[in-house]
Order: sequence, then structure tokens, then C-alpha cells
Amino acid sequence: MSKRDYYEVLGVDKSSPADVIKKAYRKKAMKFHPDKNPDDKAAEDKFKEAAEAYEVLSSPEKKAQYDRFGHSSFGGAGGAGGGGFHDASDIFENFSDIFGDIFGGGQAGGFGGGGARSRGRATPRPRRGSDLRYHLELSFLESFEGVKKEIEFEVEEDCTECKGSGIEKGKKPVTCGTCSGSGQVIQRQGFFTMATTCPACKGAGQIVKDPCKRCKGQKRVNRTKKLNVTVPAGVETGTQVRMSSEGDGGHLGGGAGDLYVALRVLKDPKFMREGLDLVTKVEVTYLQAILGATFETESLNSKVILEVPEGTQPGDEIRLKKKGFSAHRGGGVGDLVYRVKVLIPKKISGDESKLLKEIALTKGEEVKEKSGWFS
Repeated sequence: MSKRDYYEVLGVDKSSPADVIKKAYRKKAMKFHPDKNPDDKAAEDKFKEAAEAYEVLSSPEKKAQYDRFGHSSFGGAGGAGGGGFHDASDIFENFSDIFGDIFGGGQAGGFGGGGARSRGRATPRPRRGSDLRYHLELSFLESFEGVKKEIEFEVEEDCTECKGSGIEKGKKPVTCGTCSGSGQVIQRQGFFTMATTCPACKGAGQIVKDPCKRCKGQKRVNRTKKLNVTVPAGVETGTQVRMSSEGDGGHLGGGAGDLYVALRVLKDPKFMREGLDLVTKVEVTYLQAILGATFETESLNSKVILEVPEGTQPGDEIRLKKKGFSAHRGGGVGDLVYRVKVLIPKKISGDESKLLKEIALTKGEEVKEKSGWFS
């Protein structure tokens, strides 16, 4: 019976890199694994076929040979040394790293007593501490000008008394009797063998009989920390300030995590933000709108001189250039924008009414004599 093309078996092509070939094989191995397909000869054959293809295509030398001469490179049989795989236990033996990846690091699996390799307990290694997030509220003015704030929060770090071991000074742990120090226990389920984390020592391979009095054997302690956070001008809700190495302490000498300060800007009763623009309203009389005016008014953090042009209409905008928000990461400065509200009086004096009536008549406009707006 002729063999299928190895690239076709794994669903890859000749230009596929090694990681793609490995991923394709893992997918096939999961699909046709004997434990998932008990007593299914067709699935077992496909399982072996995929392993044979991967055994060749994962080797740069064998792959080059196969690309040049095809199956004849290996005497027509393919596989390891031209002999192929006799049964599934051969596959588990050759690709234990693949099945370790698939089944979570300890579950290699095997047939008919073909042993799963028991991996010894992992030696504790330094690990980086966790990143932390702190939520900080700012007033609208603080977001506009920038501010320095002191914050207080808790970090977790290795216990200084036991240096993160969890054991009282001068004492030593004892070997776990459940797993004999391996950190794993072996279980058989039919043809499938699994190595799982030891429930007694949680994979450590050792039991602590004399826990550290300070951390009570937990290895880690909490500590209150205070920091000054510099918030740049121009920030808005959702901005994060990263403070390197200010998060949780590392494990067994590993580096500390980072602290991310997430900002929330409170609303202001008079001002709002639109992009980089600082926006507010300004009220002018109908006469100021018609004739124009210059007067002092409030900005967010100072006084400004505002010039109202002649003929200003309700809703017009008066812009003061580069008086708005600064882009906290560069990119310019916005404007201070005043949106004009024109005040129309409901009642006016007799003299004012008379003058307005004369203006209206001069312009040929009809007005009411005794009632309505001029009454």
C-alpha cells in the first residue's frame, strides 16, 4: 500500500516553519489519540501515520532528504531509520515532549504498560512579582494642570524572616511520603497512564513540619507601601501611569512587578473637555452681541480677557488659541473655547423701549405699540 505524502498527512506545505509543523502534529495527535478513540483501528493508524510524518518533517536533515527523494529516501518505509513505529508506546517514547505539552507537563501517556516517564519535582526558580493596578481619582483642574499625589496600597513580597522558604530558621523540610519526593503521583486509567501533581505536597516533593512564625509557612507577606505619583498635565479618564518595579515583590529573588495607576477624572460644573479643547459657555447681552465687547471672564485656573466681535450670534464660538489641554504624550495644545449664549431680556425700561422702537422704525420694521415685547 502506497504511503500518503507527509505534508498532506499533517496539512502543511513545504515552506511551513518548524513551529507550524509541530502545531499541526499536535492537533492530529489530539484528534486521533488512542485514549480518545478506544478500540478504533482506523484512528490508531492515523495516529501512527501522523507521528511518522512528524518524525521526518521535524528533522531538518530528514526533511531535506524527503523533499528531494520522497519516501524512497527511507527505503519506502519512512519514519525512524526507515523502520516506522511499531505501536503507540514507541510514539510516546519518541515524542514525550509533545505529549507533555498537550497534557499539561506530566501526562505523557503510554500503551500496555509502556511507562509514562515520571518527571521529578521542579526546582523552585526565581519568578517576577505580579503587576498591580491602583485606581486614582483626579479633579478636572488636576487633570488640566498635572499634579503629584501620594498613594498608599499593599504589596505582597517574600517573607524576609525565612527568605521565601516558608520554613523556620534552622529547620529543614522532610521528603513527602506520598510521592517519595518526586512531586507527582502516577495513576493508571485503562491503557492510559497519567502523572499528576502530588496532592499532599502540591508538587514540592517536601513537607514543611516547622513553618516560619512570621509568614506561617505561606512564604509571602503583605506590606503597606506609600508612593508619590507624578500625573502629567493633560491626562484623561482611562490614562494609565506605569511605575516600574513598584508592584508585588518577586519570588525567590525575582524582579518586582509594575504598578499601573489608572486615572479617573471627575466632572467640572462649568468646563468640559472635547479632545484637547477646554470648552465652556459665556453669556453676553444682546447689545454686546450686536455692538461687540471686551471684558474679563473666568478660565479654569485664571482670568482672561475675552473679545466679543460685533454681530456675534447665539452659539458662536470664541477661541483662545493654545489655552486648552496639553497632550500628555506630546502632540500639541488645544484651545480654550467659549460658546456664546446671548441674553434677551424679558422686560426693558421705557427709555430703552423707546430707543429700540426708533431703531426699528428707522429700519422699516413694524413693532407693537401697546402690548407684546415693547409693552
